[in-house]
Amino acid sequence: MTIKGVLFDFSGTLFRVEPTEAWPRAALDDLEVPLGDLESARAADALERAGALPGGVSPVAVPAHLAELWAVRDHSAELHRAAYTGLAREVSLPDPRLYDALYARHMSPQAWRPYDDAAEVLAGLRERGVKVGVVSNIGWDLRPVFRAHGLDPYVDTYALSYEHGVQKPDPRLFAVALESLGTDPRDALMVGDDRRADGGAADLGCAVHFVDHLPADRRPAALRPVLGLLDEPHEPPVSRQHSPAVLPAPGRPGPYGTA
Repeated sequence: MTIKGVLFDFSGTLFRVEPTEAWPRAALDDLEVPLGDLESARAADALERAGALPGGVSPVAVPAHLAELWAVRDHSAELHRAAYTGLAREVSLPDPRLYDALYARHMSPQAWRPYDDAAEVLAGLRERGVKVGVVSNIGWDLRPVFRAHGLDPYVDTYALSYEHGVQKPDPRLFAVALESLGTDPRDALMVGDDRRADGGAADLGCAVHFVDHLPADRRPAALRPVLGLLDEPHEPPVSRQHSPAVLPAPGRPGPYGTA
């Protein structure tokens, strides 16, 4: 099978959000709120445990009063903001303005860094005539992030959950992107870091390739194998636990049966 279209997840796949310890410091500086390094580090640690940074680590535990909201947080901009500012408000901060400032900070292009091989791989796909879509569970417009980092010219379409009221792994969000690309799911590859959410593309007939959600400086070249998959059989590696994996689409045989 020749891949004619590749879908990418955003956070943890093409881009990585800034470290949690840097996130509150940026908001503090913007608001000119004085806070010592030790206090700032403590706040960052508490915010990380709360899972308040979108694109960062998941909450250690979602508070009961936020559980229903958390489950549908990517269905709209309003739900996304409410969920993450709600988690942030579980942490005591020195200025109430910080909760909204923290949310605003994570949407800025400065808060995101492309993985080192992202531009290389996207450019390589463009050179080969392969169409590219970005499919993301998100509550805000990430297009400015791609433009600021020079990657928007390589993307043919965006399917963002908050714009369609549906979130991965629901196959309808992948279908939106594939329809825009004019690509049959059986000729498409989904690349993501979340086996549950991104694996939903397999329900449509897409092959799925996984990368590990790691800090950018610890994952310099995990996207490069995508270029090698374009005209090759989709075989998963020996380890399915921590290594990238390619799952055959439903009904297609693979070393572990059918997905």
